[in-house]
Amino acid sequence: MTRGTADPIGELLTRGVDDLVFPGAVWAVGGPDGTRSWGATGLLDPADPRAPMAPDTVFDLASLTKIIVVWSTIGALWEAGDIGLEDSLATHLPEVRGHDLADVTVIQLLTHTAGVPSRANLRALYGTDRSAIERGILHEPLSRPPGQTVEYTDRAALILGFLAERVAAMPLDELSRVCAWDALHMMSTRFSPLSPDFVGRCAPTEFDPDHGGHLKGIPHDYSARLLGVCGSAGAFSVVADLAAFLRYLVAPDQAPRRPGFGPAWIKESLKIRTANLTPSRGLFWHPASADDNDVWAHFGFTGTGLWVSPRRGRWAVLLTNKLFYTRASDPLNAIRREFCRLAFDV
Repeated sequence: MTRGTADPIGELLTRGVDDLVFPGAVWAVGGPDGTRSWGATGLLDPADPRAPMAPDTVFDLASLTKIIVVWSTIGALWEAGDIGLEDSLATHLPEVRGHDLADVTVIQLLTHTAGVPSRANLRALYGTDRSAIERGILHEPLSRPPGQTVEYTDRAALILGFLAERVAAMPLDELSRVCAWDALHMMSTRFSPLSPDFVGRCAPTEFDPDHGGHLKGIPHDYSARLLGVCGSAGAFSVVADLAAFLRYLVAPDQAPRRPGFGPAWIKESLKIRTANLTPSRGLFWHPASADDNDVWAHFGFTGTGLWVSPRRGRWAVLLTNKLFYTRASDPLNAIRREFCRLAFDV
């Protein structure tokens, strides 16, 4: 294995540090046999040169939560026959009957074609009581007719998280462990509140005036802070855990213990499911580029990313805390594209 700037990926990410795209980064690339190369570069916090990025740095995964929590648990329930992709929400959630969500299907939520609202201030809409927030989200009117437009929204993951909890009769964090994390030995993956040891290893994200500094060990996403555990964001993890998750996607038959979802769900998810609509989507995953449906990706707002290609037998993970500096996405997206090229030879 290689580390730091001993290879083109390390050099690319160190330039990202030098150009102030992010304070630091941790990454890994591998295949069915495990991690083939990895690296850590930069600092947790530019103000503290004594704290470098390291393999055990804990990152706020942001929207990668949608993959390691919602996608994996829905997949487990689908493989068990408890949920069908064409099931309407009213099949499993009686309280949506008579509301716009009643006829929305599971696959429409997974492909971001359900027409549900985009981001909004949940506290302002529904207060701070979790049951009231859930009821409000499930009774919201749609923004557009289902099946007509691909529009990435956090609402889809929130709703699917509620669905998974209801069908499994289990809280989403516990369900994630049962369906994926425990079997894949993702022992450093969890929702907040985090222990002091974990907080100490967290990469800080955006400056928050209410907390008097950069968020560290506290989810950046407002819904995750409000709900505690939810499907859209809020999970924390380390590079080794995500490497184990991705390795399973390219070599499920080699796992010593199978999680709740398997090859059938992986195959079902990593193909175009949106017909002629653009941008193309699989089930929560999207093609890494418009020209290549062979590599699939998912990104998080804090600066995280996952890539996987079962056909190539390769996976990659990139964890940064770019949000420490800025919400602007273009500089990081350029690095992500080059990272994908180097990791997958595309």
